[in-house]
Amino acid sequence: MHQVIHTGERAFTCGDCGKSFTESGSLKTHKLIHSGERPFSCDECGKSFTQSGSLKTHQLIHTGERPFSCGDCGKSFTESGSLKKHQLIHTGERPFSCDECGKSFTLSGSLKTHKLIHSGERPFSCDECGKSFTESGNLKTHKLIHSGERPFSCDECGKSFTHSGSLKTHKLIHSGERPFSCGDCGKSFTQSGSLKEHQLIHTGERPFSCGDCGKSFTQSGHLKTHQLIHSGERPFSCDECGKFFTTSGSLKSHQLLHSGVKAYTCDQCGRAFTHSNSLQSHLVTHSGIKAYSCDICGKTFSRIGGRNTHLRIHTRHDAYSCDQCGKQFTTKTELRRHMFTHTEERPYKCDLCEKTFKSPHYLKAHQQIHTRKTLQGQLL
Repeated sequence: MHQVIHTGERAFTCGDCGKSFTESGSLKTHKLIHSGERPFSCDECGKSFTQSGSLKTHQLIHTGERPFSCGDCGKSFTESGSLKKHQLIHTGERPFSCDECGKSFTLSGSLKTHKLIHSGERPFSCDECGKSFTESGNLKTHKLIHSGERPFSCDECGKSFTHSGSLKTHKLIHSGERPFSCGDCGKSFTQSGSLKEHQLIHTGERPFSCGDCGKSFTQSGHLKTHQLIHSGERPFSCDECGKFFTTSGSLKSHQLLHSGVKAYTCDQCGRAFTHSNSLQSHLVTHSGIKAYSCDICGKTFSRIGGRNTHLRIHTRHDAYSCDQCGKQFTTKTELRRHMFTHTEERPYKCDLCEKTFKSPHYLKAHQQIHTRKTLQGQLL
């Protein structure tokens, strides 16, 4: 059986999909995917599996046991294979490299998935909407959108997620733990991916460039979203007001205006926010850390966005212009507020009298009337 690895011979082939295996047992297990049979079921949660070994590994989630521990950092795992993969992080070894672009990977499976980017192949397709994916796991996660299932729930706030990894990352918000720290400015993050993206700010690297306008980005996803500006496509619409958005995340953020939900509160000043990242940005104002400075005048800022907006004062560059009247603005937020002057939309509503306004500035000014009336009543 071992020598077959060297010869490359795979004598057992699946009649349904053509995938081949070195052992008949592996073929039998594989065929369960097509039949949908999962003979091994968990007594605690009812989740079922095609192999007994997969069930045993799953049951460790309920017991909390993680018998395989890393000698370098102490992180523990439920499987020896997961530990071996993790240890490659410490050695820096990436033995599998792409012939087309030279990018290297720690696992052969990761290389295979990466190569699908070059070929454009997306073999896993959703029956409901037709969206296709390079990995079966991504398809499974996507299907939860249609079913509405969110099996992983936070004990502290009740927020639920489609997979366990998202729940683990979310819990760091409550614990305040941010294990990944930037060596240049000290800013810390809950995910290693977020740290890598942040570090591109210091290196200035923007590997993804728009073919239409030349604007470059640190992430491919940001480039795809940007390209919707050129195409004019806005596939996500709000049921309440009919406004269209380029991303589902922008739609969700907008819908919070209608709901008024602000789940994230600052424990220092009590200010509430609709998103956790808005709260994290706000917390920097209390810390006093101003890691971003202007190269021209030396003024420092707690947020990179504030620094970038400030730079336009020196360059006299107004990047955002209104397509209806031509008026230009230094920030996207200013442009959005201005756009309400061309529409009848008044998304900012007073909680006390139901009066609506086109900008948050006008709403705040109006609310001061209620505050003054309340104070006058108390004095009387």
